[in-house]
Amino acid sequence: MSRIGRLPVEVPSGVDVKINGSHVKIKGPKGEMEFTFSPGIDLSLKDGEIIVTRPSDIREMRSLHGTTRALIQNMIIGVTDGYQKELQLVGVGYRAAMQGKNLVLNVGYSHQVEIEPPQGIDFEVGDRAQQVFIRGIDKQKVGQVAADIRKVRKPEPYKGKGIRYKDERVRRKAGKAGKVA
Repeated sequence: MSRIGRLPVEVPSGVDVKINGSHVKIKGPKGEMEFTFSPGIDLSLKDGEIIVTRPSDIREMRSLHGTTRALIQNMIIGVTDGYQKELQLVGVGYRAAMQGKNLVLNVGYSHQVEIEPPQGIDFEVGDRAQQVFIRGIDKQKVGQVAADIRKVRKPEPYKGKGIRYKDERVRRKAGKAGKVA
């Protein structure tokens, strides 16, 4: 049996869960999320806990068992606490600014890069204009938007300039052999 899938998902107070067959709707203080899971997985709400069970040990059901439980857990965390990713801009003159709800990046191009937030995502720029915070209730969407922003200017290995995650390590390479000596 799946080690992740067999654990019950605790529903904190202030969170409303509605299960209709394989459709789950979760409402909390930060927002509301809903998702339709595979029809083979059984979901039940008992004593403030969501229990995920599978009908058989078919390979597909085993793989969906833990995934379904993890997605429900992520939804509950999202509507109660929310998710956040932090990006850092490293480089001379690299900075971020807010223009209304849009994020404007100056990252070494001849033009500014303007990024419009998708629905459910908020941007915030840190005090030094070299930190960008991406916040939302959907873990997958927050991670995807952070990855898309990082793609604008990936960190390069020679000087380390670019957009990187907060704790990301960039492996540095030596320059030309003549410069090293």
